[in-house]
Amino acid sequence: MKITVLGAGAWGTALAIAAAAQDGAHQVRLWARNPAQVADMRLRGENARYLPDAPFPSSLQVLEADTQELPALLAGDDLVVVATPMAALREMLLLLRDGAVPVVWLCKGFERAADGGPGLLGHEICAEVAPSLRTGVLSGPSFAKEVAAGRPTALVAASDSALLRERLVQAFHGPSLRVYANDDIVGVEVGGAVKNVMAIATGLCDGLGLGLNARAALITRGLAEIARLGLALGARADTFMGLSGLGDLVLTATGDLSRNRQVGLLLARGLSLQQAVDSLGHVAEGVYSAHTVAQRARLLGIEMPITEAVVDLLDGRLQPADAVAALMGRDPVAEMH
Repeated sequence: MKITVLGAGAWGTALAIAAAAQDGAHQVRLWARNPAQVADMRLRGENARYLPDAPFPSSLQVLEADTQELPALLAGDDLVVVATPMAALREMLLLLRDGAVPVVWLCKGFERAADGGPGLLGHEICAEVAPSLRTGVLSGPSFAKEVAAGRPTALVAASDSALLRERLVQAFHGPSLRVYANDDIVGVEVGGAVKNVMAIATGLCDGLGLGLNARAALITRGLAEIARLGLALGARADTFMGLSGLGDLVLTATGDLSRNRQVGLLLARGLSLQQAVDSLGHVAEGVYSAHTVAQRARLLGIEMPITEAVVDLLDGRLQPADAVAALMGRDPVAEMH
């Protein structure tokens, strides 16, 4: 299978390594927008900027091309994987919309709202700009560093197309990477987007030293918020009990490789939001998605108090301890509310 990964951040690089390492089963190319990064990766045989100490398989080709040249270069591919941040997904889909090659994306989050409209999930962006493309999403609990190192990982391949789900399994399923198919793309995307917001809250909780009881309560109530929003957007309830729901939430909220969790930990230490983000060196999607998650919930009449507290914290309306107090001071409700 011929596969091109567009975007050489940590996660795109890790997936390219995983696909290329499958005993010559695939021809894999990794594209980066920055020519200097391309030259450095070719020289070092690794992505020293985003995923150091993860050597490339000898078969992995690093592709240098102008963005506008990509449609012609990808025409003979079997699968294109968009591994950019959510902010660049619309641009990539516009670029690829006239092609016949299936396209999947790795980014998790909501696009920033524009012109007063709601911020959109990946499949909603695609419906606007590239409705004829056969598309899907690869998601689930996964840190790039562990995938690149061949640590056991399970992912979800979600698409309306059974053929594309099968192709994703064929592309990435291997000895250390298990890929499950799912046709609930809405649920998979909601789980992947909102867990980032919950990870900020959990990092804050742990950074303030509130204890394991508080962490368990926050993760559980966070999953309830994710499910409420997902169901309102048309997802299935069982998706949130799977890898892209509970699994991704637990990993991102508790694993110290999580950038979103690190934001919460740093805010609890007294850093400003800008200082916290600058110290990461990578995108923390929850910082950019929190406002859109809250906006979509309000438009749908969905209560998401943890999300609202995170938004107030990020905007400086609440200090870390006050955000926790606001959540604990809410009026009692039934658990399934």
